[in-house]
Amino acid sequence: MSESGAAVAQFPLPSPARIMADDQIIFRISGPGTDKFLQGQFSQQVEDATEQFSPRASACTPKGRAYCLTRMVRDGSDILIALPEALVEETVTHLRKYLMLFRGTSMEAESDARLIGLLGAESANALLSGAAEQLSFPSDSARISGGHLIRTMDTAEGLARFEFWQTEELPADAHDALARIPEHSRATWQASEIAAGVPGLTPDTRESFVPQMLNWQHLGGVHFKKGCYTGQEVIARMHFLGQLKKSLFRFSCPAGTETPEVGMALKNEGRSVGEIVNAIGLSDGSSQCLAVVRHDAAEESLVTDAAPETPLTLLPLPYRVSEREPAETSDT
Repeated sequence: MSESGAAVAQFPLPSPARIMADDQIIFRISGPGTDKFLQGQFSQQVEDATEQFSPRASACTPKGRAYCLTRMVRDGSDILIALPEALVEETVTHLRKYLMLFRGTSMEAESDARLIGLLGAESANALLSGAAEQLSFPSDSARISGGHLIRTMDTAEGLARFEFWQTEELPADAHDALARIPEHSRATWQASEIAAGVPGLTPDTRESFVPQMLNWQHLGGVHFKKGCYTGQEVIARMHFLGQLKKSLFRFSCPAGTETPEVGMALKNEGRSVGEIVNAIGLSDGSSQCLAVVRHDAAEESLVTDAAPETPLTLLPLPYRVSEREPAETSDT
């Protein structure tokens, strides 16, 4: 997901819809050290990535700060990941420092691969009959002609969403079926990500948050029982000692107010209590955003410098964040 800007998303979200996520670059990790390399750098149990399950994952600094949020897609013996174009150079340069330890293993951009967002069950069914029933949970996936179809998190309002990772030329019938789905702008996919509570990093937020602050564990992106990986100590301590004090919330900004910028502070009575992670303007003149906010301030009157007189409205997420409920213990 990229920063907010001039692009405006259709609202309400359209269905069916097809969206080119052309800000995402797909990389292929291949060779004998693929799983070991990824196991040591990412928060996910790599062996859990199969052609039927494509989990999210994060890569972090030794201090547990996320510099990469992605998904692992098993393609034969290889793993595919997608990186935001704006972060490709820094992320790949950093990962290749560790990749050098694994002779014969490579990480290269797939120039012909592309990531397509699909809104609505009808869109997915065009590529795989009964897709919504076969892929009923987030990260469920299926190998189909031309690539991988993956169920991603629905919006809080219940709109089904899918990702199609196209890695090969499509057969004529699949190409025609895909072409018949109405095409919409990347901003609309970004709006659907916000509505689903799925954050994305930008150059302004890279290495700013521990994955749990971004609700990444509730999106299936953190495996708390796997072996050692970079940043694990901080991530595990925050989880098992109950130290998470702020996390990701979704807000709306009313029509007529400026769309907040990524990195902008959220304030309560002049005190900074949070930070905008992603934001997008909507076609009705309003905007929505995801922000990391202190738990003890999230339900207070929060404003941004973009609209200092107009409080944001707290919106639901499609998943429960148990760490905000101190009487209960997370077993994630």
